[in-house]
Amino acid sequence: MSLLAPTELSTAAEKLIRGRRATRAFRPDAVPEDTMRAIFTLAGAAPSNSNAQPWRVEVVSGAAREHLADALRAAHAANRTSVDFPYSDDMYAPVHQARRAAFGAGLYGALGIAPDDQAARAAYNEESLRFYGAPHAAFLFVTGNGGPRLASDVGAYLQTLLLAMTAYGVASCPQGLLSFYADTVRDELGIAEGRLLVGVSFGYADTTAPVNRVTAGRAALEEVTTFHD
Repeated sequence: MSLLAPTELSTAAEKLIRGRRATRAFRPDAVPEDTMRAIFTLAGAAPSNSNAQPWRVEVVSGAAREHLADALRAAHAANRTSVDFPYSDDMYAPVHQARRAAFGAGLYGALGIAPDDQAARAAYNEESLRFYGAPHAAFLFVTGNGGPRLASDVGAYLQTLLLAMTAYGVASCPQGLLSFYADTVRDELGIAEGRLLVGVSFGYADTTAPVNRVTAGRAALEEVTTFHD
């Protein structure tokens, strides 16, 4: 049995991967354009089946961001949802639900929202459609026929993008709720192709916000992984 011998690269990778976390309060400072271009160029190195790269990314900042945030909140208020990839709480197994509940307790606790305060939770969800105050948001579309195999490739792009942002000191938060208004995003940005998988708010973290100190646990290796000899 060999002893684990970390290398310079493995140490850096562990620091990067464990250092990434979802940020839910941002400063208004914009990310410089050259930094954004470097991040999204690096994210383009993500793997995909047969190198198809079935993703299309739309990034909003400035006035475009403001207009889209207003449109998203209007669609939310009117309950005008349009979901390209169906969502249901029923898709989660009991063990998944338990993990979600534990995380939710920590998140809403940090926000000072009581477990039974549904109105406050709804108000917080609505406010999240302003990208948690982030100055930028990226929307990831699955191109081609938009099927689940292609969506898995875009999932690989998403993780690569999040890690690239972390490497450049940029905070981020993937937001499933943003994908609940796919038609609104398409209409506002003039997009005709692709199915919306997820939106990612990004910028620089507000380190004074209690919500940004919430940590999420991870399942033990033995719970999710089996090694077959």
